[in-house]
Amino acid sequence: MIKHIVCFMLKDKSEENCRKAQEVLLSMKDNVELLRDIRVGVDFLHSERSCDVVLEIVVDDRAALEAYQNHPYHVSVVKKHMHAVRESSVSADYEF
Repeated sequence: MIKHIVCFMLKDKSEENCRKAQEVLLSMKDNVELLRDIRVGVDFLHSERSCDVVLEIVVDDRAALEAYQNHPYHVSVVKKHMHAVRESSVSADYEF
């Protein structure tokens, strides 16, 4: 199994914008069939080191992670939206 985590820092950090990003990310649950699990959280602490929105997904293996990265819904809907609203992002992938 592989966990893919992305931390997004948004241009507009308003609650409304963070919730919209959360909604778009969670929409993958019904549209990207190879996801084993998906969780999306909005930061409540707002510290200097905090990111605004966090995505965590679980897929079976490296091939599934690559398929996820290139999935039409992920590319055309999710990446398109997140690239428009994010200031920056960092990610990590690990096997467990």
